[in-house]
Amino acid sequence: MMQEAMNPFEMQSIETEIIYLGDYNIKGCNGCEGCKDIYKCIIEDDMQKIYPLILESDAVILGSPAYFYNVSADMKAFIDRCYCFEAFAEGDRSVWMGINEALGGKYAAVVAVCEQLKEEDMGYTAVLMEKSLAALGYRVVSTVKVLNSFEAGEVLKDKKALQEARQAGEKLLKILQLRKKINKQLSDNCYYFQD
Repeated sequence: MMQEAMNPFEMQSIETEIIYLGDYNIKGCNGCEGCKDIYKCIIEDDMQKIYPLILESDAVILGSPAYFYNVSADMKAFIDRCYCFEAFAEGDRSVWMGINEALGGKYAAVVAVCEQLKEEDMGYTAVLMEKSLAALGYRVVSTVKVLNSFEAGEVLKDKKALQEARQAGEKLLKILQLRKKINKQLSDNCYYFQD
């Protein structure tokens, strides 16, 4: 499913990378707040290899199977470790934003897969990824929910699911192209916006 969502980018020769979180040693967030003023996690593990990719990317696509009504443990650890990209007002943690939001925002899509036949049996899988991305300053432009897929590779036989994943990638690509066009038009017309 992730490859299908990436295909529109690859067809345009846009650099992409699929990261299989299970191939990385990612510890859970321990709530130490060491990232508080530097917006960088201080835990030394394989997330340090992934952080630069996240920061350099214009968009991300998160995908997870439903494990007991939620994302996989690998995805949960990854999301928790992105907490370092949150900023809070001094003395008032009710005032916060993701650093991506402060830098102008980024874009994302979500793919969730479960074995059950009813969407409610997917539980919080898609919702957790959507809300976490939004908190980090991403605008989630597409969410794909695939049902009735248990065996490895089974989803590759689901033409509707593959089409939805491809359409999610196409929409994400179009959003990025629109942003580029607007930025160029604003630059060409000498509009300057500053804080």
